[in-house]
Amino acid sequence: MHSLVLENLSYRYDGEAVVNNLTLNVEQNEIVCLLGASGCGKTTTLKVIAGLIEPFQGSVSILGKAMNGASGFIPPQKRNIGMMFQDYALFPHLTVAQNVAFGLTIKDKSARESRVAEMLNLVQLQGYAARFPHELSGGQQQRVAIARALAYKPNLLLLDEPFSNIDAQVRFQLINDIRRIIKDQQVSAIFVSHSKEEAFAFADRLAIMDKGKIAQVGDPKTLFQRPKSKMVAEFLGQGIYIPAQRVNGASVETKFGAVHSLVELGNMDAKGEVYLRPQHITLENCAQGSVKILNQRFMGTEYIYRVTVEGQELEVSHPAHEPLDLTKPISLKIKAHAVNFFS
Repeated sequence: MHSLVLENLSYRYDGEAVVNNLTLNVEQNEIVCLLGASGCGKTTTLKVIAGLIEPFQGSVSILGKAMNGASGFIPPQKRNIGMMFQDYALFPHLTVAQNVAFGLTIKDKSARESRVAEMLNLVQLQGYAARFPHELSGGQQQRVAIARALAYKPNLLLLDEPFSNIDAQVRFQLINDIRRIIKDQQVSAIFVSHSKEEAFAFADRLAIMDKGKIAQVGDPKTLFQRPKSKMVAEFLGQGIYIPAQRVNGASVETKFGAVHSLVELGNMDAKGEVYLRPQHITLENCAQGSVKILNQRFMGTEYIYRVTVEGQELEVSHPAHEPLDLTKPISLKIKAHAVNFFS
């Protein structure tokens, strides 16, 4: 049984479709990320799942139970959903223990205290029970938020950009910790983000959204290596397009030479474009070159060169111990990679 099923979900603001015929399944103990730019409909989708707003059409089912439709609309407090917000939403006048216990329906005092202690141990905040939120770091506050969200054993966990306020130095350690906690607790989760780095690190599958629809669903590797559209390819990383001709199912020919693909290209039209990312390119001095260097930045172990190729700009890294001679022509070579070919 799926933990969550969304079928033909639609929602409108002022007559404009913000979510448009969206369909998505989430498996048990799976973390799915709704990934997309601001305004694509991902947070609205999360609100519909939570029951904070009612869809104009379509259905939401959690563990096989309909949350709307003919059986009636189930309000948020009866959906057994845990939520983590961007601002943590901790109560400033309550202690850590009181925040974690908020919403627990366990009447026995010792059982409540035992559950709170269990959750604080889970998020490695033993000894912090009597502190208030303002006495904690951002990462510690986020741990309290996940402990509170999981304390009453929800069927589904919703996370709305929960890591955006965390310092970059500790963000990915916290992402790894919270992912481990969710997996250990056997909870399914929907995670909203605009950061592909966070999504790759945290989610099992990504649903990339564009204008209220899901453009593509898959695991991070599949989406990165086999995007079905230019929109998906561009969202997952900066790049440039160059004309190409498919030679066979494993290589293409470009003005910079033949490029071997590490994934099968399939049966496509012979002519098209290859989407090149910075990591696919090597710069080198040569007798004749068609790459123009706009500027360079020294970054310690590497130089970052901003270049123009085929009239398009791209930033490419290059080893600092082998700097380019900018007084000489520069060309590029394309490494073998999972080629993104669009006919």
